[in-house]
Amino acid sequence: MTAYILAHLRRTEETHPEVLEYLARIQSTLDPFSGRFLIHGGTVDVKEGSWPGDVILVAFPSMDHARRFYASPAYQEIKPLRTRHLEGELIIVEGVDPDHDSSEMAAALRRTGE
Repeated sequence: MTAYILAHLRRTEETHPEVLEYLARIQSTLDPFSGRFLIHGGTVDVKEGSWPGDVILVAFPSMDHARRFYASPAYQEIKPLRTRHLEGELIIVEGVDPDHDSSEMAAALRRTGE
């Protein structure tokens, strides 16, 4: 099942040269794990609450692919180029099946009493 890395990143300073180096190198760390950007800092139209910063969404074929990417020596080598200059949160999350239906999910939760 598809998995995603979702990051909410905020600049703490003007774009640092290390962040540009990170951006130049990130794709080569994603490629061995079939990771691809779906969102990479596009326009955010906030409808509820506040959302300072940028959204990054990367898709992987599976949780295993996403976890192996994040733990890979190649990514761990460049990660400090980002984390020294951008604040934020990053999660790995599993997607849903293509036929996912939230009403069926609600019914199943009602049946189990959750």
